[in-house]
Amino acid sequence: QVRLVESGGGLVQAGGSLRLSCAASGSIFSIRTMGWYRQAPGKQRELVAHITNGANTNYVDSVKGRFTISRNSAKNAVYLQMNSLKPEDKAVYFCHAATHWAQDYWGQGTQVNDSS
Repeated sequence: QVRLVESGGGLVQAGGSLRLSCAASGSIFSIRTMGWYRQAPGKQRELVAHITNGANTNYVDSVKGRFTISRNSAKNAVYLQMNSLKPEDKAVYFCHAATHWAQDYWGQGTQVNDSS
């Protein structure tokens, strides 16, 4: 079992920045990739970014150049630095972990709201 706890969401103006954090605990050794998904009202959950154990990253086109995913293996944590936020970035952001045995784990989600 892997437990994921997100933090760092909140209210931000367009053009502002936020940093999301996700702390993993439990069967850390089993994690293959970690990432962030988001779900806006009335829309399907979509992958925002993910990072592998080898630090390879992948981003959805809409956030390339604005968001950066990083991972601190020593702290069992993954981060999402979000810059130049746009109204369309408003969503609930979920931390995700995929294991070597094709299991998926999710955090409870953290809300990113647009203050405009």
